[in-house]
Amino acid sequence: MRLMEELKELLSNNKKFVSDGKILKNKVVELALKLDKDLIKLLLSNEIIKEHFFIDVDETLIFDKEKFMKFVDNKEFLPDSYTSFKNKIGLTASGSYISQNKEVVLAWPYKDCILEGGQEKSDEKRKEVFHNEILASDEIDRLLAPKVFTKFKRIDKNGEHEIGEIKETDNLLIRGNNLLVLHSLRKKFAGKVKLIYIDPPYNTGSDSFKYNDNFNHSTWLTFMKNRLSIAKQLLSETGCIFIQIDHHEVAYINILLDEIFGIENKIQIIAVKTASASGFKAVNPGPIDITEFILFYAKNKDEFKFKKNYIEADYHENYNLYLEKNNSNDVDKWKLISLKEKVLIGHGYSNEKQFKDKYGDTYNIILKDMLAKFAFENSEFVVSVRDLHKPTETVRNLQEKSKRERGKIFIYKKKDDSPMFLYNGGSLAFYSSKIKEIDGEVKVTELLSNFWDHISWAGIANEGGVKLKNGKKPEKLIKQIFEIATESGDIVLDYHLGSGTTAAVAHKMDRHYIGIEQLDYGNNDSVARLANTIKGEQSGISRAVNWQGGSDFVYMELAKLNESFINMIQDANNKSELLIVWDEMKIKGFLSYRVNPSLFDENIEEFKKLSFEEQKKLLIETLDKNDLYVNYSEIDDGIYKIDDEDKKLNREFYGDF
Repeated sequence: MRLMEELKELLSNNKKFVSDGKILKNKVVELALKLDKDLIKLLLSNEIIKEHFFIDVDETLIFDKEKFMKFVDNKEFLPDSYTSFKNKIGLTASGSYISQNKEVVLAWPYKDCILEGGQEKSDEKRKEVFHNEILASDEIDRLLAPKVFTKFKRIDKNGEHEIGEIKETDNLLIRGNNLLVLHSLRKKFAGKVKLIYIDPPYNTGSDSFKYNDNFNHSTWLTFMKNRLSIAKQLLSETGCIFIQIDHHEVAYINILLDEIFGIENKIQIIAVKTASASGFKAVNPGPIDITEFILFYAKNKDEFKFKKNYIEADYHENYNLYLEKNNSNDVDKWKLISLKEKVLIGHGYSNEKQFKDKYGDTYNIILKDMLAKFAFENSEFVVSVRDLHKPTETVRNLQEKSKRERGKIFIYKKKDDSPMFLYNGGSLAFYSSKIKEIDGEVKVTELLSNFWDHISWAGIANEGGVKLKNGKKPEKLIKQIFEIATESGDIVLDYHLGSGTTAAVAHKMDRHYIGIEQLDYGNNDSVARLANTIKGEQSGISRAVNWQGGSDFVYMELAKLNESFINMIQDANNKSELLIVWDEMKIKGFLSYRVNPSLFDENIEEFKKLSFEEQKKLLIETLDKNDLYVNYSEIDDGIYKIDDEDKKLNREFYGDF
């Protein structure tokens, strides 16, 4: 404390660092960063300060500016009224200094802590305000223990029903803090989830992921790391995770996923075209932002089975030859002719000039359409000549022969007895290999790549009969992801469920699902969306998968303790209401061991002078975060008033515990 007082006195006696009787804290930090000569001379004039912030190296004093800035920036030095009140009631900070370095590395300041991120009600996508301080490991004793669930109901096409039992195959929609729900799912679902898809808060100014401006990235990484670490435990050895994000955090989350899942288990980063370069986006400076990214990792790449996927494509112009078989199975009688020639002759034109003379400048467009239609309808005869990839010695010898005897087709029988056709040193690829069925329709296709521009984002606002102002993902996007890595009956998980797109698609595609969401969007909520899905609504992918409705899901939520008070604080409209909440918290709430309620009341006038938002924040900080919800281990404690039916269903859910 003497060092702090010495520094205050030293700075307050110099007009350069004082305004209206107050030390200019930010200016002191700024000048320290610049190694201001006047500041350094002043600091050297005090022996206590010199000893603490200067290092003697061969009789040369070196100013430790990082140490000095951390000390000055610590809230214990020149505390504001908010911090001052916290100190008086016993709710003090840890005393450690907060670094101002904005560079993000794997050893970020809160890496080994827990960010129990709460959410506020909002009409906007991902407007999540984290209501608690970051919790150091020594402050956690009950936070991550399995919790009690309550308000169970089964929802089918006939509405809501009481639950008689919890079945292994039940689809689950869970309301509550996703970190605590994930830990509560561990015993039942560890190693069973095939795929996780999340669309987390993007950490932009618009989604209000704010905790500490100087550690915005670091805090976001802590939030993500806490959840990804437990989510990984839920994945099966053959499972995988897809995380959708924009450019703000893609580099940070990439490094974090490398650490958690292992760089050797990274499969791909997929770029998704989400908009066109038009409208309001086109007025932004720089290249127009029309993409988001999906990071794709396996839990164990050696065990993961990737399924080839195909998407609709235009006519492949390199398939420009037609195989004339001349009604013979004798390959010696076959010959290849120009596809263009075949099509023009078939339409009564002896050459391309006649066709061009008829259609003028539009002939190229018309001809391309004619070629595409003919190739699609005659795909077993339309071919291209491809290079051979790593041919065997036998094939290589035949390849050399085909180079010498040009214009002749050679046939080679592969081990599976399927034929390979060689021509002029290459192999024939048939257009029929590009024709596949997609969503019940036969289409020209190509293999799915890591750039997805085939999914329309138009009209998704009303998918599922619910609306979310921003951030909804198309059902077709989730369907594409499921088709890459899941089969019917697999379990999929989304712990940032939002309006319920992941659950709706899983329901329509016969995947079991677990969806977790803390916010309640009312009529636009995931529960409402799934109810519509069960009734057979026909938006999104419904027609593609022939969805007719049916099945059901189970809704449940975490049983609240201190979380109820947090909701009351957040819903308060004025300072008077907050004082009423405080009076109830003193009696029924579980306060932090560091809080002295008597000292709070003794200094109540200082509390009243704080801003409304500061009062909210401070009251939330007084609550013990270990007791936000009821722990399952204490389900029989009468103080929590868990009814017999909820006890029965919890025991069925957790099994022998």
